[in-house]
Amino acid sequence: MIKINRKTEYALMVLKLMKDKDVNELTTAREVCDTFDTPFDTTAKVMQLMNTAGILHSQKGVKGGYTIAVDLSQVSYMQLVELIEGKSFMMDCHEGPCELLHSCNITQPIRRLNDYLINIFNALSLNELLAEDNLLALKKLPERKVDDCPIVSKVNI
Repeated sequence: MIKINRKTEYALMVLKLMKDKDVNELTTAREVCDTFDTPFDTTAKVMQLMNTAGILHSQKGVKGGYTIAVDLSQVSYMQLVELIEGKSFMMDCHEGPCELLHSCNITQPIRRLNDYLINIFNALSLNELLAEDNLLALKKLPERKVDDCPIVSKVNI
């Protein structure tokens, strides 16, 4: 399973909350924190990052807050992850310390897996991801059940 960075989770929580509101209704970092019990400083920084990138629009002042500034169907999950985490998702066996690199036999399969995931995350819009009733992105992938796997079905899960 892929681990999602906590800041990316907060960004998705913010966007989902805002997506479910009226278009012009403002959302504050304090409201997000009170709703989801997230830390204020981190939540505010995530919202500021999305504002700087143009995903959110901020309105200054005592009655200020944020609104969604773009069509979320035009922003991919990959773009959000790279914005929030400040780095590329790409895994590269040739970068970083790995004590098995000289004898590893799965560098190519890992690279293929990485390429596949990048394609999926680039194709998945935030609108699709955050929609309650939209299974479009999931329907593109073949459905496989644990029972269909000859190895897993023999293992007690």
